[in-house]
Amino acid sequence: QVQLVESGGGLVQPGDSLRLSCAASGRTFSTYGMAWFRQAPGKEREFVAAINEIGRRSWLGGSVKGRFTISRDNAKNTLYLQMNSLKPEDTAVYYCAASQYQSGSYRKYDYDYWGQGTQVTVSS
Repeated sequence: QVQLVESGGGLVQPGDSLRLSCAASGRTFSTYGMAWFRQAPGKEREFVAAINEIGRRSWLGGSVKGRFTISRDNAKNTLYLQMNSLKPEDTAVYYCAASQYQSGSYRKYDYDYWGQGTQVTVSS
């Protein structure tokens, strides 16, 4: 089992950058495929990015390609999401998620553990 805690959210202006972190408990972080999802008010939870267990492969959702980067540091049990050129439509609660059996999945049902989320608001 793994527990996930996100941090780094906040209020920023369009065009700004922000880095989210997700700290994982337990000694088996490196065995999980990890991902970021987001959910805006009144909308479905949306896939943002995923990364494989050792961090050598990553996948990005279409709306964030070229602007966001996902990475992980298994020595620190931490997942990151670097967000550049932020837009108002990026406003959402961002969640990190861990999957025991899937790597790179965009489907929320493939993830077994979720954090509580961190709010990102992009507004001028």
